[in-house]
Amino acid sequence: MMVAAPASAQRVMPIRAAEALIAADRGFAQASARTNAIDGIAAMFAHDVAMPRLDATFTRSKAEAIATLSAEPRNRTATATWAPVRAGISADAMQGFTMGMMALRDADGTVRRAKYLSYWRKDRDGWRVVSYKQQRLASEEVQPSLPPVLPPRLVAASRDARAIARHRASIDAAERRFSDEAQAMGLGPAFCKHGRRDATNLGGSRSGMLIGLDKICGTIGGPPPSPVTWAPDAVEVASSGDMGVTWGMIRRKGPVPTGELAIIPYTTVWVRGGPGGVWQYIAE
Repeated sequence: MMVAAPASAQRVMPIRAAEALIAADRGFAQASARTNAIDGIAAMFAHDVAMPRLDATFTRSKAEAIATLSAEPRNRTATATWAPVRAGISADAMQGFTMGMMALRDADGTVRRAKYLSYWRKDRDGWRVVSYKQQRLASEEVQPSLPPVLPPRLVAASRDARAIARHRASIDAAERRFSDEAQAMGLGPAFCKHGRRDATNLGGSRSGMLIGLDKICGTIGGPPPSPVTWAPDAVEVASSGDMGVTWGMIRRKGPVPTGELAIIPYTTVWVRGGPGGVWQYIAE
């Protein structure tokens, strides 16, 4: 006979898993302070990390990500430090995300500020980033810490390739449905429908993160149809089927405003209550 652990114990275990991920992120940040920004940031990358490039494509390897970081000459002599303000963990404790604030200190003393979103996978070498995104921040805004995103309980990791493929296909379908429905109901209502109430968006370069679905929906809007479409190029998903990340391209419809891009890379972290549940975005 199986006896369920007390509710308090079930809750502690996911919290400890999330704390381990936060500790890993902070550990890489501390080590980064002792080297240049390129090596400091790249140290946490997985071999297959996806990171947006200036040409509106994604890297497919750590070497390509290092080349992207190196394309900014100041990074070669700058130091990068960062601090997570939110984390989430999958039920199998093998994937998760962190998001936070970053400072890049150039050799001349200039400080470049940014926000970041990292999606992590636990490999044999420990926690490594498989999807990474930065957003420049023009202000010195301080972002308070946010509650972690936790599953009700932890479960054993699975190697069932067919089940994982079904999880991956379900996120892909959810992302495409999100875009399709935005064409009919408008971008703002679609963001309201497909996000979790406590979702967080990195926001633009002039302000801090958008925290909560009301704030996100109030910022991203406009009448239907949506001025953009999007679809995932790739999906990473936990074997527990409750967390994953998509990345791909947002494509503008019609004329492109002067000074703006026709194609924009995006990254979205998704969660659900478990296999068979409804996917909702939680971070982007």
